[in-house]
Amino acid sequence: MPTSPAPDAQPGTPLVLVSGSGRSGTSSLAGTLKRLGLHVPQPEVEASETNPRGFYEPQWVIDFHKRHLKELALFNIDSRPAAVDLVSHYIASGAPAAELHGWLSGQLDAAQIVVKDPHAFWFAQVWEQVTAELGVDLRWLTALRHPAEVVGSRDIAYLSSQSDDLRLTKETSNVAGWVHAALLTERAGRGSRRAFVRYGDLLADWRSALAPVQEQLDLAFNTDLATPVSERDHHPVDDFIEPSMRKSQLTWDDVRTPDWLRDMAEEVWQLLGVLTTSPDDEESQKRLDQVHEDYTARYADAVALTFDHTRAASVLAGREARDAQRATVQQPRRDLDGARHDGAAAGAPGVGGREAARILGRAVVRRIARR
Repeated sequence: MPTSPAPDAQPGTPLVLVSGSGRSGTSSLAGTLKRLGLHVPQPEVEASETNPRGFYEPQWVIDFHKRHLKELALFNIDSRPAAVDLVSHYIASGAPAAELHGWLSGQLDAAQIVVKDPHAFWFAQVWEQVTAELGVDLRWLTALRHPAEVVGSRDIAYLSSQSDDLRLTKETSNVAGWVHAALLTERAGRGSRRAFVRYGDLLADWRSALAPVQEQLDLAFNTDLATPVSERDHHPVDDFIEPSMRKSQLTWDDVRTPDWLRDMAEEVWQLLGVLTTSPDDEESQKRLDQVHEDYTARYADAVALTFDHTRAASVLAGREARDAQRATVQQPRRDLDGARHDGAAAGAPGVGGREAARILGRAVVRRIARR
């Protein structure tokens, strides 16, 4: 693995990694930075019905993270504390780092780069290692959105056609996932230059919201954010960002989840809000670590409490799989037995072996076609 910067890389080339929980405004944030002069490596993920304004995600990076998460059977905002160790052991092989190194080394011809991917916090160690090897200055940017709104937005986007029971279960799972992802993302950026911005602030006045981000991340924008309102020229971001983009404005009254989880998510939200003005506030980081420990302990309690439920579900699932397998094996046997009977009935005395085989084969085909 190379340890010196690539020949075409400028030492300290800024790479802003936009990560965090999905549906938190990461696309809006990355799209804004692109219009402010930062480069999104091409090709990008195409817009969709769930995000018609665009994702501003490099296709390669999305495929890279999703492929490795699929290999580990992990979800984007996986609520399992054990998932962290799974990823850590997995990346120890060096394969993900080698892949990222190969791709990123060919993307360094821009003065400033923005890479948005809600999965990236899982592979923070890989990004830190590879950017250091290439002489790239990694900077973390996190979009913050209230967890009740995130859960509501995810329901609207992904669960609108599902049953009420499934949506109830997923609301609790999504809140837990939001807490876990928020804690992991915050911890991933420690030690690096970083910034946090509230999604609501970005939509209300993107210039005011990004002024501290520009300073905290030491970025060059193609406009002066401090220009007085009366002297501002129209900017492409003005056509991209607008308050109506905030379609989900739910509160905790709209989300059914255990009280302790709701209170924990609310505290994490408040602590991250402190980091918008002081990204390295020590007291907030200390308290976030304590909340992380509490979350891990409560998750273990929940798993223990549902042991019988999980075991019974596993037994039933195994039984259904065995029954389905038996049915799959037995049906061809029945077809073959029936075909032999049909073939014998269709045959005539004195028919040779080859002709009998052809008759039997045609009988099997007829029986399969009738199924």
